[in-house]
Amino acid sequence: MSFLSRIMVLKSKAHFSAGGNNRPADSGLNVAFEGTRKKSASRAKSRVAIIIASFGLVYAVIGGRLVQYGLAQPETVSSIGRADSLMASRPDILDRNGEVLATDIRTVSLYAEPHKIVDADEAVERLATVLPDLNAREIYNKLKSNSRFQWLRRQLTPKQQSEILALGIPGIGFRPRRFYPGGPTAAHILGHVNIDNRGVAGMERYIDEQGLADLAAIGMTSDAKLEPVRLSIDVRVQNIVRDVIDAGMKNYQAIAAGAVVLDVHTGEVLAMASVPDYDPNRPAEGAEEGWMNRMSNGTFEMGSTFKTFTIAMGLDSGKVTLNDSFDATAPIRIGGFTIKDFHGKRRVLTVPEIFQYSSNIGTAKIADLIGIPGHKEFLTRIGLLTRLPTELPEVKAPSQPREWKKINSITISFGHGVSTTPLQTAVAGAALVNGGKLIPPTFLPRSEEAASELASAVVKKSTSEDMRYLLRWNGIAGSGKRALVPGFNVGGKTGTADKVVNGRYASDLNFNAFLAAFPIDDPKYMVLTFIDAPKTGEGGGRTAGSNAAPMVRDIISRSAPLLGVEPKFGEDGSALLVSY
Repeated sequence: MSFLSRIMVLKSKAHFSAGGNNRPADSGLNVAFEGTRKKSASRAKSRVAIIIASFGLVYAVIGGRLVQYGLAQPETVSSIGRADSLMASRPDILDRNGEVLATDIRTVSLYAEPHKIVDADEAVERLATVLPDLNAREIYNKLKSNSRFQWLRRQLTPKQQSEILALGIPGIGFRPRRFYPGGPTAAHILGHVNIDNRGVAGMERYIDEQGLADLAAIGMTSDAKLEPVRLSIDVRVQNIVRDVIDAGMKNYQAIAAGAVVLDVHTGEVLAMASVPDYDPNRPAEGAEEGWMNRMSNGTFEMGSTFKTFTIAMGLDSGKVTLNDSFDATAPIRIGGFTIKDFHGKRRVLTVPEIFQYSSNIGTAKIADLIGIPGHKEFLTRIGLLTRLPTELPEVKAPSQPREWKKINSITISFGHGVSTTPLQTAVAGAALVNGGKLIPPTFLPRSEEAASELASAVVKKSTSEDMRYLLRWNGIAGSGKRALVPGFNVGGKTGTADKVVNGRYASDLNFNAFLAAFPIDDPKYMVLTFIDAPKTGEGGGRTAGSNAAPMVRDIISRSAPLLGVEPKFGEDGSALLVSY
């Protein structure tokens, strides 16, 4: 029997039971049937009423909320947007005293992703309702370009951002702006960020390498304020250093200059700069010359500053003492080369005199006494032949001969044949005056206790004491006179090296450096300056004593009081200067 046939049979049965075919119906059954029908109708009406009431309540709530939103003032926030179009905040970067060096300012810039723009004409028209001064043709060309990213407007106000967000234009987004209050003051230390607000150089890049970039890539960061990163830099000293080297490059008509101030007991870099530099707020304007950090990412033959390490090597070996003498009467001829002194005394020189008169001949004989294996081992031990370990990403490895021969050892003894970074030279110099401990440099705060755990003993304490004596003596009676600052007991060593041009030494171009420590009786800070290809100097000369040394003087005289170094006058330091 089909489904339809069953339905017809059931209907017939119902008809018969209700008194069909002129049969009188049973009165009891009829009353029961009528009661069931009335009850079902009443139940259906109740359900309909409940449904109507529920819908009415829902619509009333929705209507109330719409009225509330319509009457509310627009919320003006500084950074809201889709997670995929707004880069998470970066932490502030502070100097050692809490001064802000880099921060995310709460303004955003408007950008477009042309490949996501549906209708460029409509997008321009709608943007013009918020930004009426937009160049419509220029914006249209950007939106129709084949690129995947275009800046449309920098530094929007919060109100403008909110209004543009309300337009709901696909392919339009916002990025926060990274701001460097000091401009170029600490450019090479801080580095800068790219259009995605990610670090591409300096400590900005270091911060990303510690995990910030990875977290951002997987969406684990937010726009919430992050804990600031404190550096070892003192922005006051940093400003002085940058000012001095910038003035030095201009005054001495050089192509570049640089300097560093280093705490000899902790390895903290208090200040470091090189010029030409750039403004990290506008990194594209720096070009390649400005981006180059010559202090840590440039290697140079450091000239006679290397005599400091050669003499320290001799003293530390026990084969040389301050009372020894070496014959510097005649030049050294080896392998077709002639080694002579720039201002030769043409007599036997004591070790202090070799240092004072910067004798190439005397220094070469000390290196020859130690031998090639010992010479190479000492320079490696003191960190001059290996890449410098520090947080800054831009650190270049030094260069040295593939095979050390006697001629190489002799020329390296007075600073030719090995190229190192100026920062590396300053770090090695600090080990010679702090008691003999080589401490890796850092751009982050570090205590003396933490530094002692990282330090390695590279020379004896007696060697360090002898080197402090030699550096002080050279400052008073040698080539470092123009670096002296009354009251601060500066000791140091000049370095004047012929520049290598097209594989040959140019006699008319110098790379000058000055390595100094102060106060030399109890050293706290190491200062190194360099100036590249100067055409002049104080007194008309162009050697390191005429330009690199005065730069050290200017840095120390201006920064020493800020670093807490008290001046001392008189032989025992008890005399005072009185102004009337």
